[in-house]
Amino acid sequence: MGEHSSQPPTDPLIAWHSLPVEEALASIVSHPLQGLTTPEAHQREQRFGRNSLPEGKQISLLRIFLSQFRSPLIYLLLMAGVIAQSLGHTTDAIVISVVVLLNAVIGTLQENRAERSLEGLRQLTPRQARVIRDGRQQILPASALVPGDILLLEAGDAVPADSRLCESANLQVTEAALTGESVPIAKSTRPVARELPVAERTNMVYAGTHVTAGRAHAVVVATGLATEIGDIAKLTQAASDGQTPLERRIAELGRMIMVLAAICFGLVIAIGSWRGMAFGDIVMIAISQVVGMIPEGLPVAMTVALACGVTRMARRHAVVRRLSAVETLGSTTVICSDKTGTLTRNEMTVTTIGLVDGAQVRTLIVSGVGYAPHGAIETDRVNESVADNIHLKRLLAAATLCNDANLAPPQADTRDWRPLGDPTEAALLTLALKAGLDIERLRAEQPRQNEIPFDAVTRAMLTQHQTETGSRLLIKGAPEVIFQLWQEPIESELRHAALQVAQSMAEQYLRVLAFAMIDPGHLMPHATINEFTGKAQLLGLIGQMDPPRLEARDSVAKCRAAGIRPIMITGDHKLTATAIARQLGIFTANETVMDGSELERLSDRELAANLDSIAAFARIRPAQKLRIVAALQQRGEIVAMTGDGVNDAPALSQADVGIAMGRTGTEIAKEAAKIVITDDNFATIVTAIEEGRVVYRNIKKALLLLLSTSAAEVVTLLLALLLGYPAPFSAIQILWNNLVTEGLITINLVMEPAEGDEMRRPAISPREPLLTRIMLIRLTSMLTSIVIVTLGWYLYRTASGIPHQQVQTETFTLLAICEWYNVLNCRSESATALRWDVLRNPWLLAGLLAGNLLQVAVVYWSPLGSIFRTTPLGLSEVVTLGLTGSLVLWIEECRKFLARRWSLPRSLASELR
Repeated sequence: MGEHSSQPPTDPLIAWHSLPVEEALASIVSHPLQGLTTPEAHQREQRFGRNSLPEGKQISLLRIFLSQFRSPLIYLLLMAGVIAQSLGHTTDAIVISVVVLLNAVIGTLQENRAERSLEGLRQLTPRQARVIRDGRQQILPASALVPGDILLLEAGDAVPADSRLCESANLQVTEAALTGESVPIAKSTRPVARELPVAERTNMVYAGTHVTAGRAHAVVVATGLATEIGDIAKLTQAASDGQTPLERRIAELGRMIMVLAAICFGLVIAIGSWRGMAFGDIVMIAISQVVGMIPEGLPVAMTVALACGVTRMARRHAVVRRLSAVETLGSTTVICSDKTGTLTRNEMTVTTIGLVDGAQVRTLIVSGVGYAPHGAIETDRVNESVADNIHLKRLLAAATLCNDANLAPPQADTRDWRPLGDPTEAALLTLALKAGLDIERLRAEQPRQNEIPFDAVTRAMLTQHQTETGSRLLIKGAPEVIFQLWQEPIESELRHAALQVAQSMAEQYLRVLAFAMIDPGHLMPHATINEFTGKAQLLGLIGQMDPPRLEARDSVAKCRAAGIRPIMITGDHKLTATAIARQLGIFTANETVMDGSELERLSDRELAANLDSIAAFARIRPAQKLRIVAALQQRGEIVAMTGDGVNDAPALSQADVGIAMGRTGTEIAKEAAKIVITDDNFATIVTAIEEGRVVYRNIKKALLLLLSTSAAEVVTLLLALLLGYPAPFSAIQILWNNLVTEGLITINLVMEPAEGDEMRRPAISPREPLLTRIMLIRLTSMLTSIVIVTLGWYLYRTASGIPHQQVQTETFTLLAICEWYNVLNCRSESATALRWDVLRNPWLLAGLLAGNLLQVAVVYWSPLGSIFRTTPLGLSEVVTLGLTGSLVLWIEECRKFLARRWSLPRSLASELR
């Protein structure tokens, strides 16, 4: 072939799968025996580029660090630090800066490994490939492949580029990572319809898939970003990664606080001027107000709460790659779950046998799941020994001998039995082991002499074996094919019974294989399956499936109880998806299953209108997964997406929180996800959601504590100013209270354990504000009680003629005591604080103890006392302050008592309904 004709077409819309082999080769300008010449290959490499994916933009550590400062509350803290420094309060400015820096460092350390999706894609591509170039076989780097190269494939190879098959011998390819199809696909060279999806293009092999059986020659038609994996890389890179629900809520809260701070600043200036105060004093009081309004401990408390959630999740087999994903998972309203390997075991398992036993067809049930030979064949006859049933023995022998797979038992470095070859055939060997057959001995006693390999067109396989009495033929294939070979008359009752059993298995969405025997029988050269029509004896039917995980159904039920809607998204057939969804409780009577072709015909508006009634999507392509997730997000849902394959990566990246499987998941899936489940257990996702809800609830507890105290400080200062009194606290005392007294108990409050009802509560609405109606009621009650106690004490002691510095010290200490009692109030919305379960959080007890010791130091240690302008207090005064501060606890206890009394009748009424 001359160099002048070496340029293939560049039209990406060419449907290579719809072209005959000769036309495809002519279009790509290649020759099946000679391949490309080296100069031609170099020209094409310059034109089409290397067969690799671009590096993509790597996010630097500095960029991750700077991203931690994107919060209105952080802006307020920085502003407060600048103001403090401008007023000469260097110590205050340093403390605020340390708080902000600590928050940023913790977040950066947690997120340092994020955003590496394209690296995972590159690792998926094999490093070397066998090709024909310059008329001879060569081994080249996979990155050197170009369109037109003739690729040689055999069992065990990873496919390095998208290719059109030219020759195929019993080729089977597992495409689960790309399409979601749970079983290997039998390939052929025949052209197929142009409109077929990737999963049904039986004459194509795609980069990132693996050959499980057979061999083939194929012509490369796409490399690099032009491959299916390349399209996924582009989708993954383009997927948005916006703010989490908590980040959005905190941003809204920060904006509200900034507005209120500006209003308070203006009020203080106006009131001070009206009262004729010195301008410098007015500004100091105004600064105190602004500082008092800022919940300085919230950013650190959030970070610590999320970090604690990360630690707890890790102990429960969920590795968090991005800190914010913890809270997002707790806010999830929809879980879009992949089927293969996530809801199912991704292990083909025989569940049913249709045994031809004399003049009848008996149905036998097989227990046990996976490739491990644990389980048994359960007979329908009393005292029958399965091992002694000659008919079952012949069927299992046929399933073992007419079989190209092997099973690898557990080794020192593996815990599980592994299939070597086609998983469907490996499952047949597991069945034989359950019945007590010695596979190696059987294969040695009846060696294979000849064969007709499985073909996608004939859908059958035939092997010839030597026995003690002569030669025997064993046949395996689709029931409708094997029934044509059966010598039983069409009108016979036995044939009718076998058809009924096959139909029953199909209705259970089992993958059914039929087995037959010709004894004696010989396979002549160039013979075909059809030559044995009417000559075979049916041995039986074997039905198998990729079974659902045993714990997945309970996990789905827990999700529904928690107000989380599960949706299954798979590349498998619609009937298979329907069966699995029904078994797991995902599919209900009022819902439907939609396949990719039906989805393609819907507009975005029609899809949004139908989402409520769709329980599962089948035969879905990567771009369609992305579209489904985006449609749910546009409806305001918080979407978690689970998956393990390359085809899941774009949706994992687009989802609010992507969850990848750690054991069976591909690198691209893990890198695109924010959370990795190390045990590949759907139930672990439920426990992770529970932990996320604990984190979100603890953050709200901390927020309630911080806002109630901050608001109480501001109201107390404003009221004192309006009444004509000096400030009850100094600015530095407010900073001490916010950063030290509050900080110690707030950080430990977010370590509260679960209350036990997290998964019985409804899902958190995406539209729910951070400050709900109940929180506002509690906030108002708490700040009112703190203001009454602290301002009342301040006015009472001032009216008693006590020196101002002592009154200020007492009020400052009383505020700290109120906070210590208030942290107990914040532990539960309705349960009393007077319970021993406070001992479940030793961190909180330690924080209270440390807070007491530090308050003692700031009051009684003169170096600190001079800085914070405090004076030592007497023992009687301290005891009185402790009793007075306890009023905050008793007032909230009264509110909780009334709340419980009010909620009891409502809960009873709900149960009666």
